[in-house]
Amino acid sequence: MSGRMPPYLIALFAVVASIVGLVPAPATAVPARTADYVIVTGAAGLRWDDVNATDTPTMWKLAGSGSIGALSVRSARRPTCPGDGWLTLGAGNYAARTADRTEGECPPLSVGIDHPGPGGAFLSAAEKKRIESLNKDLPWSAQPGALAESVRCTTTMGPGAALAAARPFGRIDRYNDRIPDDPKEALAGCVLSVVDLGTVAGEGSARKEAARAADAQLARIVAARPQRSLLVLAGVSDTSVDARLHVAVAEGGGYNGGLLTSTSTGRPGYLQLTDIAPTALAALGRSMPSKLFPGSPAAVAGGRHATLATAVERLVDADQEARVQRPVAARFITVLAVCQLLLFVAAIPLLRRARRPAGPVAPVPNPPWFERGVEVLLVAASLAVPAALVAGVVPWWRTPVPGLVFAAVTVAAIVVATAMITLSRFVRRVLGPLGGIAALAAAVVATDVLTGSRLQLNGVVGYSAVTGGQYTGLATLALGVFAAGVLVAAGCLAQHVTRQWRPVVVAVLGGVAVVLVGSPYLGTDAVGAVALAAGVCVAAAMAGGGWLTFPRVAWALMAGIAVTIAFAVLDMTRPVGQRGSVGRFLGHLGDGTSRLVLYPIESDNVVVTVTSPLTLLVVGAAVMVYFALLRPWGGLKRLFGLFPAVRAGLTGTAVATLIAGPLKGVGFNTAGGAAATVLPLAVLAALRVLRHADERTPAVTVDPTGSAVTATPAVPSAAPVPSAAPDAAAVAAVAAAQDTAAS
Repeated sequence: MSGRMPPYLIALFAVVASIVGLVPAPATAVPARTADYVIVTGAAGLRWDDVNATDTPTMWKLAGSGSIGALSVRSARRPTCPGDGWLTLGAGNYAARTADRTEGECPPLSVGIDHPGPGGAFLSAAEKKRIESLNKDLPWSAQPGALAESVRCTTTMGPGAALAAARPFGRIDRYNDRIPDDPKEALAGCVLSVVDLGTVAGEGSARKEAARAADAQLARIVAARPQRSLLVLAGVSDTSVDARLHVAVAEGGGYNGGLLTSTSTGRPGYLQLTDIAPTALAALGRSMPSKLFPGSPAAVAGGRHATLATAVERLVDADQEARVQRPVAARFITVLAVCQLLLFVAAIPLLRRARRPAGPVAPVPNPPWFERGVEVLLVAASLAVPAALVAGVVPWWRTPVPGLVFAAVTVAAIVVATAMITLSRFVRRVLGPLGGIAALAAAVVATDVLTGSRLQLNGVVGYSAVTGGQYTGLATLALGVFAAGVLVAAGCLAQHVTRQWRPVVVAVLGGVAVVLVGSPYLGTDAVGAVALAAGVCVAAAMAGGGWLTFPRVAWALMAGIAVTIAFAVLDMTRPVGQRGSVGRFLGHLGDGTSRLVLYPIESDNVVVTVTSPLTLLVVGAAVMVYFALLRPWGGLKRLFGLFPAVRAGLTGTAVATLIAGPLKGVGFNTAGGAAATVLPLAVLAALRVLRHADERTPAVTVDPTGSAVTATPAVPSAAPVPSAAPDAAAVAAVAAAQDTAAS
């Protein structure tokens, strides 16, 4: 019993470490009840490269005295055209107003309004029917006009503002089709005012002129704003299919300096369009309909640079990186999947001829230069994703040809790392490349996470702030690389200790990894942490030898369930706005709005699985493993037999990544990142064990008296060993000699 307990005790340690690492971070302080009036001004298409002291002096001055950030204008439709952006702002949720497919530029905004006048107006029947038909079947349960419905009255100026401030039944409280010459009285009439500053679109001089016109409109609002008012400036939408990050400024009411952030982004300097409605209500001290508002009130974070020019330059740079990231990322993933599949096909004949029988008749061996070349290519392929992450250190997106520069930097990083690894003495061991490169890949991802995940934000193998899905922590591919790197490296390291302590090594390293993935201060991925905890438990249970049995599966499932339940209990005790992803899901499940969470996951899984090249990579990897590596000539079975801890690490990787991907709504992308990193290394390790499959290992001679055990070199016709029943010490010596020979 004492020999069986360590794996289960260490699995318990992993569970406890996971729970501690998943405890949500304290909520960011949000200014509350700090304003008597809130004025939300918006300009469709307004970006930070439009704002400067010369062309837009009012915006520049407002940004200098207020808090600033980059705004993601995600709505229920892509791209977010002006009508979609204004409607999403007023609903506080993802809404849609544009029905037709957008090709190139968004259509001009035209809103049907009946009986316009200062005393009020109504959306036309056709307009109201159009909005209802487009939003009634959407999974987010958006209610257009929810922001206006939360206050007694709203002052509206301009057609876009009318869409945002119209109540659910179509009434617009106080409507002006344009900004009055003196808007002071209108702004003081209601606690909430929504103002349309126009649209900033096009390029060159036409765009500058549109920005100047919007700034002139804003100047009249600033001059007439009431005392104790919060003024919000937002670039509420895109104007074409080219999605960008936009302007977000909050001035007054506690927003004086610093960078804007919210719990929905968790990243200083970034805000979502759905955060504006909660921000307005929080400043007025009004309660928020949490079932309708997925966003959070904006907060002020530190980190703003000393000068406004430097801060704005950083936001412009972030927009440029996010703009070029998506096409470059699509090409990189496609090339990665195709190259790895071709490499797997090329490795099959090499595997079939790698074994070198000791008999007098043997097949012609592979040329040494060919074997060496394939080994180098396998090492380079496993380093592709970590190298692409490191390439973010160089600002390739600022160049005229960002795709080519990124490719050059990534290839250079791969070449340097491959040369250092292949020329080192460490990789001459059978497990050298497998364990060393896996550890290196995990270290690259961990270093980025520990330093704020700066390389993953808007990175090629990271996530884009424009899409609004993720702003902090581990990206999809990075999670797969990190999980695979940690578990495989832990398996290789565990192989160098005695069997009893192998589960301990795997579980300790895996527990640390779970904390890094799930901690709200680091990886901020509760779903990934739960999936990784399950993989760690499986790997720890198998590290000592043997395959998955029912008790081992049961223990692993119990550990994963314990992590989820314990974290959910802790998370559900927190306020609604401060909960993590698991707590928010359970909250939606309890109030009957679980479709807000489940539908996007389901639809995203289908879309990603069908469209992502990584799906082909995962399918190809599975075919490679089953029809080649697990064949008698494939070498993987022999690798597993010689190194059971490695088998445990690879099995745990498969469990963790195949669970994490569907739960996160990214299909097989997480497993694709893991396969791209460890499968080339597994092929390389299989090749090495096959080359020595028929070499004679030292023969172990057991003294019949049991008093001595000696190892002598084996000969082709070794004399038979005397028949005797070896004691426990002799059996242990035999196992040790076999492990030594294999190494």
